[in-house]
Amino acid sequence: GRGGRGRDFMMVGVDRGLAVGPGQRGDLWARGPQVIKGYLNNPEATAASIDGDGWFRTGDIAEVDEDGYVAIVDRVKELIKYKGYSVAPARLEGILIAHPAILDAAVIPSPDEEAGEVPKAFVVVKEPVSEEDIMAYVAEHVAPQERVRRVAFIEEVPKSASGKILRRVLIEQERAAAQ
Repeated sequence: GRGGRGRDFMMVGVDRGLAVGPGQRGDLWARGPQVIKGYLNNPEATAASIDGDGWFRTGDIAEVDEDGYVAIVDRVKELIKYKGYSVAPARLEGILIAHPAILDAAVIPSPDEEAGEVPKAFVVVKEPVSEEDIMAYVAEHVAPQERVRRVAFIEEVPKSASGKILRRVLIEQERAAAQ
């Protein structure tokens, strides 16, 4: 959709907090009569979500095109923190499923002593492909800090009834395997 008539929005860089322009991804902030005034009996949550000028941090990562249309592409809380950079799993998933040998994919944060978290891809393949080939393919399409660092092959990506990837299931499996 678009802003207008009292429905304002702005895009703020996730890593740097500065406004971003058309074609760039950022944290979507909204202001207007449709935005909540605060959380009932929860001033801490209100202060964390709404700034002094009434801008509400939606928690969505979005992109605005040249015509002012907003497309939501990810959630802030799902971003992977790799060496101080924010990496969007949905972007990596889109690249992964464009690979001719990959049928489906999900990306989660995987604990790492050096980096804190690294992007780990869980892939369902149509035909044999190596972890190295998958990582090299993604590396051709992203900045160095966004590269997939680990790959696991699975039979099926866990999804909700509406088709949303259930990353928490993969995260829980990852934690259980590490113990």
